[in-house]
Amino acid sequence: MEIIVDDRESNAGVLTHLQAIQTLTVAVRRLPVGDYLIDKRVVFERKTLHDLAISIIDGRLFNQACRLVSCPYRPVYIIEGQTSDLAASGIRREAYQGAIISLTVLFNLPLLRSNNAEETARLIRYAAGQMDRTAKDSLYRPGYRPKGKRKRQIYILQGLPGIGPGRAARLLDMFGSVEAVFCARADALSQVEGVGQKTAGKIRQLITERWIPGAQKT
Repeated sequence: MEIIVDDRESNAGVLTHLQAIQTLTVAVRRLPVGDYLIDKRVVFERKTLHDLAISIIDGRLFNQACRLVSCPYRPVYIIEGQTSDLAASGIRREAYQGAIISLTVLFNLPLLRSNNAEETARLIRYAAGQMDRTAKDSLYRPGYRPKGKRKRQIYILQGLPGIGPGRAARLLDMFGSVEAVFCARADALSQVEGVGQKTAGKIRQLITERWIPGAQKT
């Protein structure tokens, strides 16, 4: 399971703990959104309580939340630190609670809590492990109906075998439309990053196989 760590997180301490986990492949490079990207499907945005307080005060938090919900990955927040860190920031508890309500209820962003960098790395490892145990052919589809043409097209493509939001976005970028993806040959589909011959074959089989009424469901 590959985890890409944003290079701006190199000194956060989480990277060191992730690199010590032998079951993970960790790469460091600049991410367009988020801090930790798992298997190009789920992206974690990490904030210490101090960083959270500053972003609430200067208004960056909600602009960032808008970018996260618009990205092609499943976004998750990790809030790191202890209660004493929040008290030291000087921000009112009501402001903190209001921000958490906005992120989770209004933006529909999952939020996890950790005490320190080691626990943050452990949460990311647990998430990677659960994703790895999930059948590769299972569908990864957010529990909402997206608005906007591109988001709806990506949502449709996620119904194909082995296609999550990242791969769906790359398919759409390469072929230009949902129809073109459905009509593409397996060798063309396999040229898309992360798809490969095996997944391309399963996509073509699903698209071309005839459904016989009364046949056993599979």
